[in-house]
Amino acid sequence: MATTLEVILLYLCAAVLGVVACRLLKLPPMLGYLVVGVLIGPNALALAKDTAGVRDLAEFGVVFLMFVIGLEFNLPKLRSMRAVVFGLGLSQVGVTIIGTLIGHFALAAGYVWLTSRAWQMPWQGAVVLGGAIAMSSTAIVVKLMSERLELDSEHGRRVFGVLLFQDLAVVPLLVLIPALGSPARELIESLGWALLKAAVLLALLLVGGQRVMRWWLTLVARRRSEELFILNLLLITLGLAWLTEHAGLSLALGAFVAGMLVAETEYKHQVETDIRPFHDVLLGLFFITIGMKLDWHPVIEHWPLVLVLTVFPLLAKFVLVAALARAYGAAPGVALRTGLYLAQAGEFGFVLLTLGADRGLVDAQWMSPVLACMVISMLASPFLIIHSNRIVNRLSASDWLMQSVALTTIARRAIATESHVIICGYGRSGQSLARLLAPQRIQYIALDLDPDRVRQAAAAGQSVVFGDAARLPSLMAAGLARAAAVVVSYHDTASALKILSLVHSHAPKVPVIVRTVDDADIDRLKAAGATEVVPDAVEGSLMLAGHALALVGVPMNRVIRIIRDARDARYSLLRGYFHGADDDTVEELAQARLRSVTLPDAARCLGQTLADQALHAVGVSVVALRRAGGPVIQPAEGQRLAAGDTLVLSGRPEPLALAEEKLLRG
Repeated sequence: MATTLEVILLYLCAAVLGVVACRLLKLPPMLGYLVVGVLIGPNALALAKDTAGVRDLAEFGVVFLMFVIGLEFNLPKLRSMRAVVFGLGLSQVGVTIIGTLIGHFALAAGYVWLTSRAWQMPWQGAVVLGGAIAMSSTAIVVKLMSERLELDSEHGRRVFGVLLFQDLAVVPLLVLIPALGSPARELIESLGWALLKAAVLLALLLVGGQRVMRWWLTLVARRRSEELFILNLLLITLGLAWLTEHAGLSLALGAFVAGMLVAETEYKHQVETDIRPFHDVLLGLFFITIGMKLDWHPVIEHWPLVLVLTVFPLLAKFVLVAALARAYGAAPGVALRTGLYLAQAGEFGFVLLTLGADRGLVDAQWMSPVLACMVISMLASPFLIIHSNRIVNRLSASDWLMQSVALTTIARRAIATESHVIICGYGRSGQSLARLLAPQRIQYIALDLDPDRVRQAAAAGQSVVFGDAARLPSLMAAGLARAAAVVVSYHDTASALKILSLVHSHAPKVPVIVRTVDDADIDRLKAAGATEVVPDAVEGSLMLAGHALALVGVPMNRVIRIIRDARDARYSLLRGYFHGADDDTVEELAQARLRSVTLPDAARCLGQTLADQALHAVGVSVVALRRAGGPVIQPAEGQRLAAGDTLVLSGRPEPLALAEEKLLRG
């Protein structure tokens, strides 16, 4: 018999292997936990047993999941999205459960008529299945939408609103399902008592609980002990979960309330950081135990049933959500995308299904086929989302037409522009850049995915249009081939890499400046072709240092020089500036400047290396090198020069003139 340590090591090893495999395949870790649970479970390799102790520990994963959901519960956000959340979201969950009940009664009647035998699943089980089917995977969908920059899109807002209501709907379902396990004669009484207890408990906790929670967390925080703060969080979460369980409700409901109470305090973000490791590890254990429940033998024996249970709910949910979204005013393409993004099963579906099975509402023979179809639908979800544009274009001609109109709008705005700047993202940084460009009479066109921001900025006369800068048609419509530069003004390395790839493939001579949070991704972005990468952390530290030096008495001219030298050391293209007609003052002539030199076909230096030119001997350095028809690259001593190459030189006027003469000599 395996020791406790051996069991823990087995679970940890399985979890690590599952997460690594999913990361390699770019799938959510949740799917890895489910698959390894199937493999090590009693129905496959039988390496681990689904013991009561493991199940109890895994249930804490659900507790912390509900705590995080409560922590993210935001009344202002809910109020601003109420039309989607309580309109589309409520309709989707309600119609799904009612539709499942109707389907259950229809199947039961048909089964009795054909076989003259009683249908084995009670209607309470159909409610549990309906609740499970109504859930979609917040973890999968939000992650993929974030990567695809779709959270602020028309369909992204609808999808997020429905997911938010589904998370909220779990709370009453956690109260309802245990009550459904009561005998038929006591059902109404049990439901009434459960709802009354939940209402009283929630009222007591929410009316005075927020004030007590803020006072208590402040008291703990003043002790300045991270260990004490984390222990206190565990006490609050598990304590309220214990309280609701002893009130005849569920552990998860108490954790949700705890999260809501903490969310209204100023310690919310610190709590999110501290609780995340417990949440992730225990939730992973929960999904492993779910996978262990899956018996693949009946799945293989009854594969037609599994196929039907996978395909039919997926299609039915897609059609239902798309139809409801259309009924609530969404355009056809937006409605279809909303349906595709929400068609799969979700993590809370497993929670509800497990709770229903533990209460005897879902027969054991249904568990494996239903679990299998839920896992398969979640596995299919990333592929549906990735190929959603292609699917929608095939199903909706009007969506293709609307995309064409959007691209035409971008092209019409950009058609008269040349040597302009394409600003990718029109948030605070993008708008600040636009304000600096406008007085210099430098044209720009900004692409942004927030329709409200685009509408307001366009109404104010600013050159901004709705479009995804990470898509080639949008960039080309914005005049990429004629642009002087492209600026990625938002923090998203994956999107920036995509934009760099598109620019490198279709307009390699156009320089790209990328904004990042810190230095972590500079090498990747530079290797992908970024002309310059500007990390916010570096700029913030320079400004902080400048203010600190000035306040401690360092003369302002010395502060400016120190900051300028630091920038020169960090950004190669800022080591000087390109000379203009208005730069001939005595002071300016003494400063380093930049000069671009393009090598002609007859230059003597062609085929030689940069080291052979010995430009440093005359006081000139090469800060950038643009290959003929290629991207800007970092200069290296061993690089050989070719016709059409452009060298960006840095130095004072006289040495620059000597260097230019040397390079252009025939």
